[in-house]
Amino acid sequence: MAHLFTPLKLGSLELANRIVIAPMCQYSAEDGQAGDWHMIHLGHLALSGAGLMILEATAVSAKGRISPQDLGLYSDADEAALARVINAIRTYSPIALAIQLAHAGRKGSSRAPWEGGAQIHPHEAGGWKTEAPSPVPHAADEVPPDALDHAGLTRVREEFVTAAKRAARLGLDGIEVHGAHGYLLHQFLSPIANKRSDEYGGSLDNRMRFPIEVFDAVRAVFPAAKPVWMRISATDWVPNGWDIEGTIALSKALKERGCAAIHVTTGGVSPQQAIKIGPGYQVPYAQRVKAEVGLPTIAVGLITEVEQAEAIIANGEADAVSLARAMLYDPRWPWHAAAKLGAKVSAPKQYWRSQPREYSDLFENIKYGQR
Repeated sequence: MAHLFTPLKLGSLELANRIVIAPMCQYSAEDGQAGDWHMIHLGHLALSGAGLMILEATAVSAKGRISPQDLGLYSDADEAALARVINAIRTYSPIALAIQLAHAGRKGSSRAPWEGGAQIHPHEAGGWKTEAPSPVPHAADEVPPDALDHAGLTRVREEFVTAAKRAARLGLDGIEVHGAHGYLLHQFLSPIANKRSDEYGGSLDNRMRFPIEVFDAVRAVFPAAKPVWMRISATDWVPNGWDIEGTIALSKALKERGCAAIHVTTGGVSPQQAIKIGPGYQVPYAQRVKAEVGLPTIAVGLITEVEQAEAIIANGEADAVSLARAMLYDPRWPWHAAAKLGAKVSAPKQYWRSQPREYSDLFENIKYGQR
């Protein structure tokens, strides 16, 4: 059997295969609320046959959004809007659903990528003053964020807790805590962004303290039978920044606290990053975390070809592959992978007649709404 299509357990959650749809921001919400775009977009991807879909970075507070159009889970209206989308997906797809809970920190108050992505000044319409570990801006020409004091740290932790409770009420299968791509928790980890002199800055243990506290707080309120894991940037791609050694130390600490997996990515904390891009360029980081920590790892980063993904799993480089842009370009990527590898994949019965004759045994008959 194809390695890519063997089941995988994240804690007690069993995935039908090892294809993960990575969280991808859509910058299309209104006041944090999922709308018709999310129904079309997420519903479409839910029919892909992937084993797991992680909903886009979802802000735990209005101030924690990347852009004014970010998805949120900080109000009753946000929860109700997302419930509408999740209930529709559950009706027609067996895909496991997780959510990525996030706080943008100093990278908040930004325009959508197609509007240039620049910071919106706090005094401009739609803008706000951001918050971070230290009053150091992401880019030199940006407005410095407010440094979070101890009361602010307590507030942010509780915002993660409240969002996690909402995720539990929505019946989501798992939570990914966003500790990557230069957002708030990554900012605490990286000496590039964290210049604190208290117990949350300086040493590696101190810089890991707040992300671990947030993980613990989320883990404590989400159902024990469901997994919580973290996404981590394994390197800043900047000298003297966060690195793979810190990533391994953090991953070991998270493992002791019941973390179900590590979703391994890189970069995002500094415009000075010098990324060496190529096919599967981040996979070696996932491989090292897997080998040295012993947690399931999810690899991401220019994984586009079926044979490439199969080799990553077959060679033990990671336990799952996470696709983002490749899935947007080809939302039936898992179908095509199953056809190439001689495996089966779930598909809605309305689409069964689409399978080519040479792959007449491609689709599985799976009951929906079973989670």
